[in-house]
Formats: sequence, C-alpha cells, structure tokens
Amino acid sequence: MGLRLEVVLSVIIVGIITVAVMLKLNSSGVELNTMIKELEFTDTTFTEVNTEQMKGHVYSTYGTRNQGALSLENLEYNSETISELTAQKGTYKGDILYLYGDVVLQEKDGYTYRTQQANYNQETEILFITAPFVSTRGKNIIKGKTLKYNTRIKKASGTKIDSVLYTTEK
Repeated sequence: MGLRLEVVLSVIIVGIITVAVMLKLNSSGVELNTMIKELEFTDTTFTEVNTEQMKGHVYSTYGTRNQGALSLENLEYNSETISELTAQKGTYKGDILYLYGDVVLQEKDGYTYRTQQANYNQETEILFITAPFVSTRGKNIIKGKTLKYNTRIKKASGTKIDSVLYTTEK
C-alpha cells in the first residue's frame, strides 16, 4: 500500500497556499502618498465674509482642495482696497494666498505691481512680493527685488529699489 503521487502533491499544494495566506510579506518601507481630491470645481467665485462685512472674493477657472489647501488656477482676487489681484496659480493656506506666475496687483487709485511670485495675507492685508517686481503709476516706475506692501495704509518697503518718480511742482 503506497502513497499515491496525487495525494502527496495535493497536500504540498494545500500547505503552500496555507503558508502564503498566513504569511504577511514585509514591505520595503516605501509608502505611497497619493493625493486625494477633497473638492474639485471649475469657474467658481468664493466670497469671504466675516460677521461685519465682506472681506473679499476670488474667481478661479479651476481649482481643487487637498489636505486643507485650496489650489486655484487663473485666479482674480478683489477686496475693499485691491481693485484686482491676478495670477496664473494660487494656493490658499489659512489666511495667506500664495501666488505664482504673472502676478499683477492693481490697487484702487494707485500703482500696478507686476511680479512672478507673491503672498497676500488677507488678515493683515499685506502683500509680500518675493521675486523681482516692477511697479508703475503713470510715468512713475519702481523696480526692486522684494517688496512688503500694506494695502490698508498704502505703505511699502522693499529691497534693492530703483525708481523714477515724478512729483507735482509747488
């Protein structure tokens, strides 16, 4: 009475499958960080208000929300002190709007600032231009490396400023 080959192979196959199912393979420690969109929208206007008044509004042609940050494309921002603030891309993190690509700030009755990168803090209403910029108002031209501009009180300070200003004669 001998063991048949089929029985032996069946026992071995069942044993291999059992060990494979019960054995937890150790991964190499590489963790995949996939971006999961919480929200996606097109052609949308966001209006920000507090208990007293409207603080500002943003229009964007496309945007997503990932991990609490709002990413916007082709955005236009308006507020009480800013006529128009535009950029190719922007990211909201808390009260700060990070702007990238062809950033243009047009203040009401004031200068036009052009740069490639800036941050705007909605709470303090301060624009930080973190790349070389050019500002114009009529014939007045201001160029510089960086600029901190308070849109509320219209006060600016910058680094490596080069300017041509025309004043009225008195």
